[in-house]
Amino acid sequence: MNELAITVVGRDRPGIIADVSAALSRLGLNLTDSTMTLLRGHFAMTLICVGEVDESDVLGMLEPLTADGGLLATAHRVPPEPSGANTGAPYTLLVHGADRLGIVAAVTGVMAEIGGNVTDLTTRLSGTLYLLSAEIDLPSSADFDELLTKLDEVADRLGVEVSLRSGDADVL
Repeated sequence: MNELAITVVGRDRPGIIADVSAALSRLGLNLTDSTMTLLRGHFAMTLICVGEVDESDVLGMLEPLTADGGLLATAHRVPPEPSGANTGAPYTLLVHGADRLGIVAAVTGVMAEIGGNVTDLTTRLSGTLYLLSAEIDLPSSADFDELLTKLDEVADRLGVEVSLRSGDADVL
């Protein structure tokens, strides 16, 4: 079985998800993980699929959808996720404030310094207000007070508000 990472990006239109998922299903690929979103009128989708086909089969099946240049698709084989790969405690990080260069780099840099793993991140510019929402896995060895101090320093430097809360109570 091959595990493949597949991306599809391009100008949004109705039916992209249906068209792509139907093509992958015809190949016998099982869609295991996915994320799909609109970014300023552009569609972006990343999928992890498992099946008995390779990257060229996927690109060939998606070719009718990409032939006019409106969509771009990629496919790459990825190794299976090692068991126990996600061992940190879940947290939710929220950042909001005036748009400034370097917000994502500064905040995620603090997380990386303490071994935190960003498992999901969304940003949105609404007028002049910049919003960042992220799910973070923090190692049990992380010094939470030190992390909050560093996040406060970044927030002060960038003129944004930052909050970090435990994600244990979140319900799927």
